[in-house]
Amino acid sequence: MTGAEDAEFKIVFTGPMGAGKTTAIAAISEIEPVRTEVANSDRDSHAKESTTVGFDFGRLTLPGGHAVRLYGTPGQARFRFMWSILGRGAAGVIVLLDATRPDALAQMDQFVDAFLPLVPAGAIVVGVGRSSEPGALGSEDFAARLEARDLVVPVLTIDAREPRDVRLLVHTLTCILESQASTGSCP
Repeated sequence: MTGAEDAEFKIVFTGPMGAGKTTAIAAISEIEPVRTEVANSDRDSHAKESTTVGFDFGRLTLPGGHAVRLYGTPGQARFRFMWSILGRGAAGVIVLLDATRPDALAQMDQFVDAFLPLVPAGAIVVGVGRSSEPGALGSEDFAARLEARDLVVPVLTIDAREPRDVRLLVHTLTCILESQASTGSCP
C-alpha cells in the first residue's frame, strides 16, 4: 500500500446468503452503498426480505489516504458467475460466514476455493458472525478447517453490524497486503 499506484484498491466481501455482506459494507462505507437487491425468492433457506443479485458497492478511506472500493458478492450459488467478475483485480477478499448454519464449514470451503485463484496468495480473511448463539460453531472450528487444508487465514469473530468489527477485518487484510509488499507496516 505504498506509492501512488496503490492509492486505491479493491476488497471483495463474499460469503453465503445471509452472512452479512451488505450489512458489513453499509457499516463502514463513507458513501451511501449501491445495492442490487431484489425480493428474496428463497425463503425456505433464509427468511430475509431481500437478497443481493448483482453486487453491493461502498467506499472507505484508510488512514494514510488509501481509498478502498468495497464490493459485496451475491451469496447464492446461482449467481456464482458474479464472483469471478467481482473478484477480478481484487487486492483481497473477506469471507463472511454465519456460525449457526449447519453447513458453515462447507460454505467457507466453497467461497475460499472460489476466490483463492482470484486474489494474491494469502490475501483472504474470514469473519465469523453469530458465533455466540447456542449451537454455533466457534472461530476455532473454522481455523482448524483451514489449517487442515494448509491454509494460513486469519479467522475473526465479528458482528457485521458493528463498524469497529468490520474495520478490523479490513485492517487485518490490509496488514496482510502490506506484509506481502515487504514493507512490514500496517496502515
